[in-house]
Amino acid sequence: MNKVTITAGDVSLPAELNDSPTAQAVWEALPIEGSANVWGDEIYFGIPVQAEQEPDARAVVEVGELGYWPPGNAFCIFFGPTPASTDERPRAASPVNILGRVSGDATSFRNVRGGTPVKITRHE
Repeated sequence: MNKVTITAGDVSLPAELNDSPTAQAVWEALPIEGSANVWGDEIYFGIPVQAEQEPDARAVVEVGELGYWPPGNAFCIFFGPTPASTDERPRAASPVNILGRVSGDATSFRNVRGGTPVKITRHE
């Protein structure tokens, strides 16, 4: 697994990317910078990676999981319920490719507001 650091404003957490084709494409594109969009307890932002929906993509995810949303070429950080949730689990607007997960307290991202700069860097 490739290790990264996700920094959004004052919040900085380590994360691990899995071995999926999309996660590998994200790794190759690092470092990536964007501006946070907030949708419930999800942060997402466009990244310079284009990937198709993978066969195991899903809308219902776990707190701390990282996803790639193909319709928006967006990197997603899930840390609680979203407007699409039907229970306490995060639910993406549509299926996301699972990229990996945050190593630490993902709910720390609740302190991040829309427009906050976000950076993903390699942690080697």
